[in-house]
Amino acid sequence: MNMHRVLTTLGCALTAVLATAWSAAPPTEPARPATATATATATATATATATTVRTHDGPVRGAAHDGYRTFEGIPYAAPPVGRLRWAPPRRTASWSGVRDTTRPASACPQPAGEVPGGSTDEDCLHLNVTTPDTARPAHPRPVIVWLHGGGFTTGAGSSYDAHRMATRGDVVVVTVNYRLGALGFLAHSGLPGSGTFGLADQQAALRWVRAEIGAFGGDAHNVTLAGESAGGYSVCAQLASPAAVGLFDRAIIESGPCTGRPERPFAPFSVPLPAARAAGSDLAAKVGCGSAPEVLACLRRVDVSRLLAAQETDQQPAHTTPLLPNDPAAAIDAGRFHRVPVLIGNNHDEGNGWAAGIVQAGHPVTPDTWPDVAAAFFPSPGQAKTIVREYPVHRTDGGPVFGAVIGDADFACPTTRTDGLLAAHVPVWRYEFADEHAPPLTSGTPPFPLGAPHASELPYLFDLGGRPRDLTPAQHRLADTMIDYWTRFTRTADPNGPSTPHWPRQVVLSLAPDHIIPTRTAQSRHHCAFWNTLG
Repeated sequence: MNMHRVLTTLGCALTAVLATAWSAAPPTEPARPATATATATATATATATATTVRTHDGPVRGAAHDGYRTFEGIPYAAPPVGRLRWAPPRRTASWSGVRDTTRPASACPQPAGEVPGGSTDEDCLHLNVTTPDTARPAHPRPVIVWLHGGGFTTGAGSSYDAHRMATRGDVVVVTVNYRLGALGFLAHSGLPGSGTFGLADQQAALRWVRAEIGAFGGDAHNVTLAGESAGGYSVCAQLASPAAVGLFDRAIIESGPCTGRPERPFAPFSVPLPAARAAGSDLAAKVGCGSAPEVLACLRRVDVSRLLAAQETDQQPAHTTPLLPNDPAAAIDAGRFHRVPVLIGNNHDEGNGWAAGIVQAGHPVTPDTWPDVAAAFFPSPGQAKTIVREYPVHRTDGGPVFGAVIGDADFACPTTRTDGLLAAHVPVWRYEFADEHAPPLTSGTPPFPLGAPHASELPYLFDLGGRPRDLTPAQHRLADTMIDYWTRFTRTADPNGPSTPHWPRQVVLSLAPDHIIPTRTAQSRHHCAFWNTLG
């Protein structure tokens, strides 16, 4: 394995470590099935007052809280098991009794990380609804559909407690599970849906929202698709997917720029279908199905844990497919995307978490090692030397410099480019989250201050794993302001309002506890002119 692969794998492993820090422990068994018996009715609400909503598939009973209601583990598609493993999502079977939705369902199969102990339960195509008490079918509220991050290999909708966003912003929030890893993105010759099953799940969830959210008090005609990291890139993919037309009305993209590419491996990207098929053939060989007469039938019999052990650490959706005909980067560049307003941004120090993890794993960045580290990530002739000159490492600052290179190359400057491409066709508001004292997402002491790294904005919008972070009064005010911006954009397609500082279009809004100000210096601060020249 070359050094590029070693360091990238370490970076992906760090993502799982970061995820673990905010995770709640979802149940290891599936959510309880629908039942009409008196016993299930009596036990479903042992600790919370129940509330019942009727969907087209059957009634669901959620839980009432102080000012909001939650419905967890609602199936939006049939379990993708047996012959439905690696099949497009199918409609779920209806039920006659009242289904208990007072606790999360299983996460989709994934290694241990954000989900403690991981998951091997393929019956995972569920979503969660958080709705304020003010929302009723007669008075519907705007809807945010949230797609979690995790490198397309980890994550769960239930990790994101959305009650603050729902109550303060007066919106309905839906968080979604979708198939991950090889189960979500396997490609093989002759397999319909190859490389895009996870993206197809997201579209099925959006169709469920259009059809069902009105019963929960959501406005089915005002749906914002939002996500962070792989979830943000998923929003890009849905913007570019012809099959997603009419499924959402606005888009929020956090730290998932649409112009990701394989040469920048820390940010999400897509791969051509032939490359995805080659990876699928490698997986089949690893699990003993490569020479089977019926490869897909063999793969469908392989135990989930064995598939997880054999899959690559990082996964990507495939383009040049029916669901995703073009690489999202090419589609956005050509202006071939759905015309909806967009709120997009990145964090000031995106790369620092990965750089810190790599340093702690025994790969220090010093003046002596820096040229080799740079060459591992930028192997094209002459690139590494140019980068080392642009980002010199001195005696003690190697980690932050490496973090700046990752952040600028993979996130900040691609976000700038995405912003410009989108803004040529639709209204765009751009932010940079810049709280240099953002609460850490992991325990322990990093080798250098991380500032505002990847995912550090999330605790300002959600209680991750159901646990509120320790925010200072100033950080609480910033969190309220961010929720106000995000939800006002959801409501009106413009984040501005009387209670928040003005956010001009075409200007980056820097978000920090001590300032919320427009800035025109973000591109120069992140060396974007350099990266545009480097290519």
